[in-house]
Amino acid sequence: DLTTLGLHLGYDARIRVLVKELTSTLFIPWFYMESFESNLVQVIAKYCESEEAKKNRLQRKASDKKTRYWLMGLATVGGGIAVAVTGGLAAPLIAAGTGAFLGTASATALSSTVGLAIISSLFGAAGAGLTGYRMSRRYGDLEQFKFAILTNGQEPHLTISVTGWLINGSEADFHKPWSTLYNSKEQYTLIWETDYLNELGSCLTKLFYSTLISEASIEVLKQTALAGVMAAAALPAIILKVGSVIDNPWSVCCSRAVLAGKQLADALLTRKAGKRPVTLIGFSLGARVIYYCLDEMSNHKDCKGIIENVILLGTPVTISKKWDEISELVAGKIINGYCRNDWILHVIYRATSTSLAIAGLSPVESTSGKIINIDLSEHVSGHLDYAAKMELILQTVNIRTVKHYHEEMVKYGEEPQEN
Repeated sequence: DLTTLGLHLGYDARIRVLVKELTSTLFIPWFYMESFESNLVQVIAKYCESEEAKKNRLQRKASDKKTRYWLMGLATVGGGIAVAVTGGLAAPLIAAGTGAFLGTASATALSSTVGLAIISSLFGAAGAGLTGYRMSRRYGDLEQFKFAILTNGQEPHLTISVTGWLINGSEADFHKPWSTLYNSKEQYTLIWETDYLNELGSCLTKLFYSTLISEASIEVLKQTALAGVMAAAALPAIILKVGSVIDNPWSVCCSRAVLAGKQLADALLTRKAGKRPVTLIGFSLGARVIYYCLDEMSNHKDCKGIIENVILLGTPVTISKKWDEISELVAGKIINGYCRNDWILHVIYRATSTSLAIAGLSPVESTSGKIINIDLSEHVSGHLDYAAKMELILQTVNIRTVKHYHEEMVKYGEEPQEN
């Protein structure tokens, strides 16, 4: 029946990418298409509410004139989105006219049963979504894995961010680097292995500052008769400092990132977020988590149509042919942000791997055409900068920030000027 059908159909990431390309070809701002998606979900959810909820719900203000004009012009493209989002359940509404979606006729065309099926399919039947995810199948000895809300919204697409290390060891530390991220209205951050990531962050910070002091001392002594002696002692001293990081925190976190990646794949493959497109973004070991999530997903038949886009920053993963394989399950693009001058990643990762090709240090050569390499060396001077300069990095790789979203609202949301 329709309810069963609705639970098995949803908004495929490949459809959303296709719609995005179509709107670009037609020179339609994507901001309006996102508004259409939001309005669509709101209309469907409206007719799923209980009678009590309907009485208590505040009436939403009508869209401004300019947005309405665009929505009328987007009837054809928007209708396609509606059918895609609802897995075909909204086809009767489209046949009756796109105006049915945004007008009172929706109440007749869309029963609460059908609407509930659509919402269940999009956002998950349990209703708790990602925040209600529990490790029913635990990978290895992974100790902590859960999702926390980054920005609270209900959209037909969502974003998951993954942090690579911690400084203060609190849950807020997972949120901090992504405070300016606004890729979608509904965003989550992954909380994983807090204790290990905090230990790694402390070691990386100490390594960075102790090396700065060592370098400063060496520069002073270079001006003396001890120049030759200091030059010979400099490299071993740095290697000894790096060794304290390699021996335990870094290697442990690298291993646990692989496990967390498999756990993330489980959450996505079992559709805990509902049947809708997901964008993944992470830096350092967070990017490693995402890579191994894609690696695990590629081993399953129903892996395509889930991931829309992937953004990997300073990724401690070897470059291999596997990158082409994982790119095939991504509907849109994989952005590889790297820094040629990241000496911490250069020394630490290469001390634990024989490979000279690392995604966080150089471009990923690919034949798929889906991998976009962006050199961040101009903005990132070292590995710790990925967290400290995230807003600038997001702007550089063309991922929307809060500031950019507000600019879009002013540009596209203002009332048209009357002649």
